[in-house]
Amino acid sequence: MSNLILAKAFNASGAISPYRIVRITSADNVEQAAAVSHTLIGVNSDLTIASGERVEIMTHGIAWVEAGAAIAVGSPVTSDASGRGVAAAPAAGTNNRIIGFALEAAVAAGDQIRVLLSPGQIQG
Repeated sequence: MSNLILAKAFNASGAISPYRIVRITSADNVEQAAAVSHTLIGVNSDLTIASGERVEIMTHGIAWVEAGAAIAVGSPVTSDASGRGVAAAPAAGTNNRIIGFALEAAVAAGDQIRVLLSPGQIQG
């Protein structure tokens, strides 16, 4: 199960799929993340959100995230081009934004795993 500590309502700047990582685009708008450089703010719930709809984004706690590839337990998690979670692995001197840390392993893309939300940045 997920453990919600804090959720905040935003306007969706585009469609957001369930269990996807989102980025903040302005004071009251979010969209599905699409790059390791995006400012990751939280995770969508199990709902499909259309552009322009109001959405509650989980910003703190333990959230379900759809994996975009295999992820090891404890790995820092960032976003792939579809807002799915992937292990952050920045090259030397390169930064990756992260949404948190995997609390369980993902074997393949499409798996849903729990992630301890702790937005930040790591450098390779």
